[in-house]
Amino acid sequence: MKITEKEVEYVAKLARLYVSDEEKEKLTKDMSAIIEFADTLSKIDTDGVAPAAHAIPVQNVFREDVVKDSYKRDDILKNAPEKEAGCFSVPKVVE
Repeated sequence: MKITEKEVEYVAKLARLYVSDEEKEKLTKDMSAIIEFADTLSKIDTDGVAPAAHAIPVQNVFREDVVKDSYKRDDILKNAPEKEAGCFSVPKVVE
């Protein structure tokens, strides 16, 4: 499929981009090459090929969930400038 300069102008307008005449010429060639490549891909025979989300088989990659002890609250609050009821106390920022 051949892309025209008018189509490049239309896409540039949608993207709210200013494109000079030299850029239009280059973009027309580049976009045409991209579309031609996509057309070549559509000619590949994919009969018998199962659809896949990944190029290689992927198993569950998540680690095992293990319960561990956390830091003690007093140790966490030890360097807090202000604390109240076992929590960090911060100034009110919303009225």
